[in-house]
Amino acid sequence: MNRGLKNRHLQLISLGGVIGSGYFLGTGYVLEKAGPAAVLAYLLGGVIVLAVMLCLAELAVDKPVSGSFVTYAREHISPTWACGVGWAYWTTWVAYVPSEMIAAGILMNNCIPEVSQLWWAVFFGLVVTVLNLFHVDKFGESEFWLSLVKIIALLAFSVVAVLILLGILGDQGPIGTSVLLGSGGFAPNGYWSIFLTMVIILVNFQGTEIIGLAAGECKNPEKSIPIAVRNVTWRVIALYIIPVTLLVSILPWDKASLADSVFAAAMTQYGLNRFAALFAFVILTAAISCSNSGLFGAARALHALARMDMAPESLGHINGNGMPSRAIIVSIFACWLVILLYAFAPDSALYTYLLAVSGFTGAIAWISICWSQYRSRMKKIAEGTEAALRYKTPLFPYVTLFGIWSQVICLMVMAFTPDLRDALYAGIPMLVVPMAWYRLRERARSVVRVLR
Repeated sequence: MNRGLKNRHLQLISLGGVIGSGYFLGTGYVLEKAGPAAVLAYLLGGVIVLAVMLCLAELAVDKPVSGSFVTYAREHISPTWACGVGWAYWTTWVAYVPSEMIAAGILMNNCIPEVSQLWWAVFFGLVVTVLNLFHVDKFGESEFWLSLVKIIALLAFSVVAVLILLGILGDQGPIGTSVLLGSGGFAPNGYWSIFLTMVIILVNFQGTEIIGLAAGECKNPEKSIPIAVRNVTWRVIALYIIPVTLLVSILPWDKASLADSVFAAAMTQYGLNRFAALFAFVILTAAISCSNSGLFGAARALHALARMDMAPESLGHINGNGMPSRAIIVSIFACWLVILLYAFAPDSALYTYLLAVSGFTGAIAWISICWSQYRSRMKKIAEGTEAALRYKTPLFPYVTLFGIWSQVICLMVMAFTPDLRDALYAGIPMLVVPMAWYRLRERARSVVRVLR
């Protein structure tokens, strides 16, 4: 592949996959369930992100390949598990990218109602496809600027929210903690609700692992990846924790919903209608950017599966620009099929359901990253080659084990959450079926070899 991604591209590509319309719209679901205690849920999610990214950095610096955690899983866990994780991760983005395209389609339909949201979604799907088929440096440049818009918007929101809290903006005077602790207190639905929202929150944080998938296409990975992991992790935490804390301090949690952006609703409540309207553009940018990054990740995972003989061999093709063009086209086609599903059932319940499904499959990928790093490090310790690592996950094995078991617990909570239980049942086959297919195929091949 073409190593055309610069360090700044790498950092913003990862942020692009994280800060999507799901953050601006889906935060309403989290606030509905947890109230102001959603801040703690996002904080816990940020700590999990940090653990996973530290594990990924060690693996990616040691072996910077485009297949990333799919390749690491095959090498350090088993080919069967790698097949399941790779296809489950591909499914993650195939489920999530259409939700971003649909969100963009809804926004444009509100502005130009003569064109349906479905056609807008297809249009944005074509835009994202073209961006992904460019030279990888052109893709990185487009993602850099799209992500920058979202970051500036969140920083601007934070400044305005502070001014509202201090009573400088609006006629309400200093707010203090009246909104934060009003309407039932800090945790109106109990602290257990924090864990009930963790799956959706982990969905919002997904995309950071794209750093690993981009490792095979970035310059000087041994330098770029540790810097990108360190900077992106702290920036993600800052861009989630600080804005959400300020949000619940100025917007009563019981006024949050999936119907509209909670950030825009907060601005409207204090008469800042023009600033609120700008968030429609920001959400549109976020949707295109997240779709852009998500398709990048899905195509690289599918390409890796093809190169490891876990997907049709033709999907491992690289075009003249050093891009896995066939894997990109197949991935976007699958996204369009899901967009058609949205067209027949365009309600918020389906949106939440698909977020939860992608939350399950995404968490499996993150668990696989930590598990691969654990087994890789233990093998090097046994062989006495640990000192040769150019980057080491700090506080090993505690950080690694926390990354694994915290997510296992989050997935177990899905079984006790009525809103998410069906998504768990739908997500498990996405992991198990590819594993079963791979095992059966390998056994059949073994029988053929014996007969020959």
